[in-house]
Amino acid sequence: MAALDMSLVARSEYALHQLVKRKKNWAQREPGVIVVFVIVFLVAILVIAMFINKKRQAAKGAVVVTK
Repeated sequence: MAALDMSLVARSEYALHQLVKRKKNWAQREPGVIVVFVIVFLVAILVIAMFINKKRQAAKGAVVVTK
């Protein structure tokens, strides 16, 4: 029976560990900043929606019907 070269097994386990290993990304390290970004984004969407709604209402009121 042939002997197994354990150095190859150890090297492949190390390579697998390096591939599987995950580091924390920036968003995981700074959750507060992400929350602030989300809040600012939602407020900006709300302001833009209010502006569009105001323009639509003004345009709807400015339509003059003539016969």
